Amino acid sequence: MLHTLAARLRAEWARLRRGASAVDPQAAVVLTVAALVVVLQFVLGDRAFFQRHLAPLLPSDWHTWRGLLRWGWWFGTQGLFGFVVPVAVLWAFFTDSATDMGLGLGDWRFATVVALLYLPLVAAGTWVLSDGTAFQRQYPHYSPAASHWDVFLAYEALFLFYWIGWEYLWRGFVLFGTAPALGRHAIFVQALPFAALHVSKPWPEAFLSIVGGLALGALVWRCRSFWIAVPIHAAQMMLLDFWCTLRIRTGVSGVGLEAVAAMVTRLGE
Repeated sequence: MLHTLAARLRAEWARLRRGASAVDPQAAVVLTVAALVVVLQFVLGDRAFFQRHLAPLLPSDWHTWRGLLRWGWWFGTQGLFGFVVPVAVLWAFFTDSATDMGLGLGDWRFATVVALLYLPLVAAGTWVLSDGTAFQRQYPHYSPAASHWDVFLAYEALFLFYWIGWEYLWRGFVLFGTAPALGRHAIFVQALPFAALHVSKPWPEAFLSIVGGLALGALVWRCRSFWIAVPIHAAQMMLLDFWCTLRIRTGVSGVGLEAVAAMVTRLGE
């Protein structure tokens, strides 16, 4: 019996070694690191972590800025864990080519045309979405930004760090990092966690994240550069923040020209 068990264990060990040798090391490392940095972001980048461990270290006269700094911490750690760490992993272990890492300019002319065609559409779409109560409750995430323009501008500037980290993690690191092993199927792989991380959003946004994740992945694949995803995705949220802020400040509802006119009038009062 022991002899039979030992033989089975040796056979399973041999099978495990053969299976491991068939795994693409770059794809395995990229997907494992992607999972790791998401966990680190939620643990160390959490705003509650900042409040418990870092806020008490701030000077007392910074008290009024602690709320904004909590969000700045979240945004900054996303830039660290989503951009800096993944780039360092690819550069240290697999490639020093900016193109292979998705950091090159790629087909920037095509990307520019797409962005210019897309931005008016997203401006109109987010204007319509901002008329919903669920969206006005969520955006801007830092509610004082809707009451003070200086806070709004500082919040949105810090938000850019988040978008660079968020987009590179999925549309750069995972997409280009698994592309040698998966080819175009990497587009679908990077869209899965992207959609999963939107489950707590308002349901229209959650469903659109599936389409958006695939579309952005395909666009980045076509352009051979992750950079195009940053202004496209950032514009969606920043414009939604902007429209929701205007509605909160003016109390205007509706999506037609009369709503625009009423908003302008109330802002001028």
